[in-house]
Amino acid sequence: MIDILNLALPYFGLIFVGFACGRWKKFPEAGLVWMNFFLVFVSLPALFFRIMSKTPFEELNNLPFVLATTLATAIAFFLSGMLGRLIGKLSMREATMAALSGGYGNIGYMGPGLALAVLGTQAAAPTALIFCFDTIFLFSVVPLGMALTAADKRPLIPTILAVLREILLHPLIVAAYCGAAAAAFHVELPVAVDKMLAFLQNAAAPVALFTLGVTVALRPLGRVPWEIPSLVAVKLLLHPVIVFGLVLAFGPFSPVWAATAVLMASLPPALNVFVIARQYNTWVEPASVAVLIGTFVSVVTLTTVMWLIRTGQIPFPG
Repeated sequence: MIDILNLALPYFGLIFVGFACGRWKKFPEAGLVWMNFFLVFVSLPALFFRIMSKTPFEELNNLPFVLATTLATAIAFFLSGMLGRLIGKLSMREATMAALSGGYGNIGYMGPGLALAVLGTQAAAPTALIFCFDTIFLFSVVPLGMALTAADKRPLIPTILAVLREILLHPLIVAAYCGAAAAAFHVELPVAVDKMLAFLQNAAAPVALFTLGVTVALRPLGRVPWEIPSLVAVKLLLHPVIVFGLVLAFGPFSPVWAATAVLMASLPPALNVFVIARQYNTWVEPASVAVLIGTFVSVVTLTTVMWLIRTGQIPFPG
């Protein structure tokens, strides 16, 4: 258990350092803009490009794994939306944001670094696949849902084209398919360029976790809406169970791939849930509360999942 704490605490420790700094120094939130830009457009793309480019292309061609993990995310997403409607009496537009909080884990900021630390370099390929296809699914269904429930209805075809453009040009998705192309054609980068990308890759996790802590600290914790506990439970408890069941159904996969899927599904709600809620000016404060509570509760749940994986308590047939 000490080994698991030694793995988990640095990650949560960085979040809490950021949280403490955000509470201590009341700098304006605008100061985070460049850190977020660095993460989304520079450091995380370097991470995903190197992960994909250094993974044999044959390992990336795993359709059953993609179907299992993406279907699990879709189930968690739609179930969370239904709970938002039933428990919180939310409108369809608000329920779309609630669904995002129950289905969208912190697969960008926390996922890659944590998976590689817990499971080693063999987790690189499944981590990249989960990130890419979860992102494609969520970044497709949410804008479409918001467009269809908007007060001023936009034509469907232009909306779909705009969504496709956002997905194809998202910097992390671009980095992932460029990395896959580099792996397919065995492209070797110059040593100096590869070292620079390695520096940027190593910066991704600490900067992301610190930024996450600061951003959470700047969110006011008001009244906890009735639907939030159920949404956090779906994300932290039910989503990993769904993934485990589907991995067994669509498999067999290697134990490392199966464990990566469960670990990634155990991550707390992504900070982007709040960002997207604010973008659409819908369910903004509840989204903030969901991210805050989910992050704190995951100290226990995520650490437990890591312990179960490392000690072999979860039977992954391979």
